Amino acid sequence: MRIFNHIPAAFHWIVLSASCLALYHPPLFTWFSGNWITLGLGGIMLGMGLTLRLEDFRWVTQTPSWIITGLFLQFTVMPFLGWLLGKAFDLPPFFALGLILVSSCPGGTASNVIVFLSRSNLALSVTMTALSTMAAIVMTPLLTSSLSGNEIDVDALGLFYSTLKVVLVPVVLGVFLNARLPRYTQKIQFYSPSIAVILITLIVASIIGQGKEIILGSGGSLILSIMTLHLAGFVLGYFLSKFLLKDEVVSRTISVEVGMQNSGLGVVLAKENFVNPAVAIPAAISSLVHSLYGSIFVALFSTGSAELPPEKANKIR
Repeated sequence: MRIFNHIPAAFHWIVLSASCLALYHPPLFTWFSGNWITLGLGGIMLGMGLTLRLEDFRWVTQTPSWIITGLFLQFTVMPFLGWLLGKAFDLPPFFALGLILVSSCPGGTASNVIVFLSRSNLALSVTMTALSTMAAIVMTPLLTSSLSGNEIDVDALGLFYSTLKVVLVPVVLGVFLNARLPRYTQKIQFYSPSIAVILITLIVASIIGQGKEIILGSGGSLILSIMTLHLAGFVLGYFLSKFLLKDEVVSRTISVEVGMQNSGLGVVLAKENFVNPAVAIPAAISSLVHSLYGSIFVALFSTGSAELPPEKANKIR
């Protein structure tokens, strides 16, 4: 069982390896498609819910400025960047829409792993991920439809229902099970991060395999725009929160939450709501790019980090 201790830390290598294999021989991963992708993301969200308790959010009322700042940056900096970079790189409409869609998604479980490894504020990270996920039920469809313009018809109501189905239901179910059956859920919690990594990898590799020809024919503009999106998200998330909150560890945590999106959710929303498969490609590449950036973040900040108060550092098991 020791292997489960190492899978989250090797997340970026696992995604990178699987993505390369998917480009080399797509059938290795394209079998994981259709409803499997939706169920996979639902499993990730359920796993996140199983790690949460209502008590974990109690301390948020003591530091509302952290949460408000983080959520504000999450749903302003990244969506604006997604829209701007689509224009700046003159991306085809469906790639531009996919970039806006993934930039309008909430933080993902991968950000919690990066925050943990970089010795930042894990309790704040999990809280931000949970609250941005809930807010995304409204914000992701609203931002995507608002920023996409009139070039492509966006079904905001369809996006809303999809987000409700794959986010709210499994997370709430996870929290409920954790409250009612803690003895069982505590056993599952150990495996949740590793299972999340495996499921994210299957989702990303499947989409990359299915879109092999599209990716190889897109040139460097799409990849460069996605690399710029996440790099700018990390940098702006850090410096803006540092300016507003004057707290180093909190700024690092918000930086990760802003810079790393729930790309798996972007893939599912794109697959369920748009006929053109190209819309899902930016989200699939996004997962790979932000994971690689996250590993760099860990290398930069994992040593010498300030210690957190015990009541905050140990909130999340």
